Amino acid sequence: MAILSARKKEIIVNFGGNPKNTGRTDVQIAILTEKINELTLHVKANKKDYASKRSLYRLVAQRRHLLKYLKMNDNDKYTELIKKLKLRG
Repeated sequence: MAILSARKKEIIVNFGGNPKNTGRTDVQIAILTEKINELTLHVKANKKDYASKRSLYRLVAQRRHLLKYLKMNDNDKYTELIKKLKLRG
């Protein structure tokens, strides 16, 4: 269920520019989105896996908080990230 390190490095370079720039808010949101997408597929296939469902809710809440922080501090970057990740319809 964990994302591969190669995929994670690719996300970091795409959203952070530098492979060591992992602390940026948009990089963290992109990594969380990737984890959420993978975990969603698992939860759909295994409906009684309540532990995975709980961790999915936790990841979604964490991403929501980071998105809220990004929207407060840099609205332009927020809208760009929403479009890039194809979140919100």
